[in-house]
Amino acid sequence: MGYAIAGDGVRLSFEETGTGSPILFIHEFAGDHRSWEPQVRALARRHRCLTYDARGYPPSDVPEEPERYSQERAVEDAVAVLDHLGIERAHVVGLSMGGFCTLHLGLRHPERALSLTVAGCGYGAQPDLRERWQAETEASARSFETEGAAATAERYMVGPARVQFQRKDPRGWEESKRWLAEHSAVGSALTLRGVQMRRPSLYELTEPLRRLEVPLLLVTGDEDEGCLEPNLMLKRTIPTAALAVLPRTGHACNLEEPALFNQLVLDFVAAVEAGRWEPRDPRSLGGSLTGMER
Repeated sequence: MGYAIAGDGVRLSFEETGTGSPILFIHEFAGDHRSWEPQVRALARRHRCLTYDARGYPPSDVPEEPERYSQERAVEDAVAVLDHLGIERAHVVGLSMGGFCTLHLGLRHPERALSLTVAGCGYGAQPDLRERWQAETEASARSFETEGAAATAERYMVGPARVQFQRKDPRGWEESKRWLAEHSAVGSALTLRGVQMRRPSLYELTEPLRRLEVPLLLVTGDEDEGCLEPNLMLKRTIPTAALAVLPRTGHACNLEEPALFNQLVLDFVAAVEAGRWEPRDPRSLGGSLTGMER
């Protein structure tokens, strides 16, 4: 394990495994660098795999000033890890909070991304759900502050998009719950308020998304309700996007279905590196109801 230094001096712990073209993994809110272990074990056979802990997630620093947490800072932290390792461009893979970060990295720093895999991305994005999303996120932040990470994890990990993981893989789910219980209550609350609550809606970004040229793979579970509609919107908006929907799967799709997730990423990265990932053929956007007529 080493440390990269963010632009404001925050230390970000990272690990690297394997050799080959680099893949940077960006974890979800409930996870940390450990939640990418099924991917690192498989993909490090062919690639240089990089994982790190976001600010607020020990052993990375946990700054206590609210203004030091934002979607913009999250993106710059990811770039700081690449800079520290001397990596000009990488394939970037993110889940949920990390998926938002991955997508924003593609928008803000497209020159740093070979490709983008955006998984489980979409919660709170729909305009009509914005206020409810913010209220529920604030309630979770207060829970971390008043009850602590362990008590909050007990409720958080039985949410509607987590029970799929619990039913499929009780041991893996218990391990994931333990990771969340070990997190900093301060860092978790500040991340919820600074990153999650304040990030812009994806629906406000349709114009820059239409101009995104980086190869992009969207992945979501079919029972991850908060992500289904936003992912359809992203697929229809971003010319380079493909959408994979995993059956009977919730939010933590990389942990629920690691073999399928790994194969999707490996095939995607291979296609990109072979120069075979092209924008959507505009002929597929015709208005025919049968799909047969021009």
